Amino acid sequence: MAPRLLDFVGVTDGAVLDVGCGTGSLTAALLERPGVRSVHGIDVSSAYVAAAQKRFTNPRAAFDVGDACAITAPDSSFDHALSLLVLQFVPQAERAIAEMRRVTRPGGTVAAATWDQRGGVVWSRMFWDTAAALDPKAVELRAKASTRPLSLPNQLASAWTVAGLTDVVQSEVAIRMENRSFDDYWRPLEGKDGPYTQYIHALAPDIRATLREKVRLAYIDGEADGPRSYVSMAHVVKGVVPR
Repeated sequence: MAPRLLDFVGVTDGAVLDVGCGTGSLTAALLERPGVRSVHGIDVSSAYVAAAQKRFTNPRAAFDVGDACAITAPDSSFDHALSLLVLQFVPQAERAIAEMRRVTRPGGTVAAATWDQRGGVVWSRMFWDTAAALDPKAVELRAKASTRPLSLPNQLASAWTVAGLTDVVQSEVAIRMENRSFDDYWRPLEGKDGPYTQYIHALAPDIRATLREKVRLAYIDGEADGPRSYVSMAHVVKGVVPR
């Protein structure tokens, strides 16, 4: 999704702030553009920041633990501020957007992508719909995932306008999530972090096994186990800081 966001935004140069950088997917895509002078990634997770620092040796990239709602950089420090698939998880997203605008120079771009969790992420719905059919608690979790702020149509554009950004454009970008097998699909869900992992590991072993088998049946979908390709769609938005 990172290069698709950059293509939509049109960022080719300057100093860029990567808000909620994680382990550096967006930073990696930015560094492939020679005109990008520097990328500064911040994330609230020290583990993600440590992983990004270990991953990148390029002197144009730097990473720090930081709060999107209280960015420590001075006003107008960056040419662009971008956020990839993070803002829907920020409790006070409006403050994060205001901070992204504050640290971006007049004429610079503020942009973001958020998953269309309700209607555009097939692999996620396959998991939560199956879980909800087995467990009433999963119904609430599915509803929470589907209605996160800034994840529904037009919410990003509205938030960008409220933040005082101009030339606001919202669109949609789709990619395909490729899986080699059901185990390849399931393994990250059982990983170390995230709502899927937390839910799975809270289940009793027998319920967990039932869920895995039912999701497996949805994955194989009448054929032998093997590669599957699922569409994943994100809302994307960009706007300009007024001069």
